[in-house]
Amino acid sequence: MPTPADYLALAHAENDIVVLQRLAQCPYPFVWQALAANPHTPPVALHELSRARDSAWNDNRLLCLLAEHSGANLIVLRAVLGAVAAKLEEGERPYAAVLALADRLELEADEVRKLGNLRGASARLRHLLSRRLSLRT
Repeated sequence: MPTPADYLALAHAENDIVVLQRLAQCPYPFVWQALAANPHTPPVALHELSRARDSAWNDNRLLCLLAEHSGANLIVLRAVLGAVAAKLEEGERPYAAVLALADRLELEADEVRKLGNLRGASARLRHLLSRRLSLRT
């Protein structure tokens, strides 16, 4: 019987797409975060992880990792954008994920800029968001 440590080790080091997709259904948020940091995790698993929820801290960390993932395609990034918007509307502060999304050229600047107008966005976040978006090439 695999232990949570076994799942975590696989999530960190595995490069088999089928195994990584199965691990995305694991109930442990630390495994989700390891998957989101693994460059071999396929977009379908990343998309599934964009819907995973545990606690504010774990969710915000996961969303940031997903936004930064090099293999995140437009579908994944838009799912993360929607999840971040929902968190902001709830009054949470997934600010690192907002700024990571601002760096993703796959998303339109206006799509990301709208996050600054949501309930949980602070004046400082709006300033940093505007700055990040202005640095795009």
